[in-house]
Amino acid sequence: MSGTVGVNHIGVTVPDIRGAVRWYSDVLGLRCIMGPRVLRPAASGTSETRSILGPGFALAYQAHLLGPDGVGLELFQFVDPPTRERHEGLGWEERGPWHVCFTVPDVEEALQRIEGAGGERVSDAVAFVPGRPWLLAYARDPWGTVLELMNAPYADVFSAWPQPGATEDTEWLEGGRMDGGQDRADPA
Repeated sequence: MSGTVGVNHIGVTVPDIRGAVRWYSDVLGLRCIMGPRVLRPAASGTSETRSILGPGFALAYQAHLLGPDGVGLELFQFVDPPTRERHEGLGWEERGPWHVCFTVPDVEEALQRIEGAGGERVSDAVAFVPGRPWLLAYARDPWGTVLELMNAPYADVFSAWPQPGATEDTEWLEGGRMDGGQDRADPA
């Protein structure tokens, strides 16, 4: 494969497709660009769902939302068979995706919007790079999806690590860095 590959979209399962479209639009400013539509394995317009989701799949609803950066959020409500409740905790101990991060201008204000719209604050906003005005926090949408909120673009934060002003050394995994970066010179 040649060329740069970017994040196209993230798929999230919810128990109420219309409620989720409204919530992500009202609270985080995403725009619904398609749907909700009905997915049925026997329908000619969505016949691919049987080969993707397997023979047990019978009915779902789907909507596509778009963020200002062009990355999509694809929402699914599986009806037949229905989805199960999420377990307690953040889910980091399970394999696979465990959170969706949104870049927001004001982390605290976004947390308040989430709480006011039926979501849950999991953590308060914390500064995570000394000397930088960068904050992050965790929350949940009303259906349990873990959301991270960050007030700086991902590339700005992580592509020049360690950041100027960092006072603690980063411990790298045995075998060294894979990003081509260099640790700052040891002052000793």
